[in-house]
Amino acid sequence: MPLLSIVQWPDLRLATPCAPVGSVTPAVRALAADMLETMYAAPGRGLAAPQVGVLQRLFVMDVTWKDGPRSPMVLIDPEVVWQAETRVVGPEGCLSIPGVVADVERAESIRVVWTDLSGEQAEAVLDGFAAICVQHELDHLDGIVTLDRLSAEHRAKVLA
Repeated sequence: MPLLSIVQWPDLRLATPCAPVGSVTPAVRALAADMLETMYAAPGRGLAAPQVGVLQRLFVMDVTWKDGPRSPMVLIDPEVVWQAETRVVGPEGCLSIPGVVADVERAESIRVVWTDLSGEQAEAVLDGFAAICVQHELDHLDGIVTLDRLSAEHRAKVLA
């Protein structure tokens, strides 16, 4: 499986909302496998399809692998169907904006539904870092990068 090139900000593909994947094909499965390999090599904990130049609603993540065994997830056409009112603010980095870490506000817990690699619908309630990771990667699918979540003043500071 080849490592994919990670698109760097301000590439316009990162600002483009993605199209639904639809059906799970061998090409989608191969893309997901390549994205996981690329994410681990980067090394990151999440990677969205537009970050490798593919404008489809797909991302991979593994929030535990740096501290324990790998537990990769592939989320196709994901959607948050519920989010907690409780908000948390914490540091986020992005493989497409190397060297920049910014405090971003996110929902503390979410319920997400998606299609898995077998074509079945899956659902999970996530909290903590897993919930934050999903929200970060979903932003990519909507054409939003971390910097877009910051005030103009905060954005100027992190880019300085």
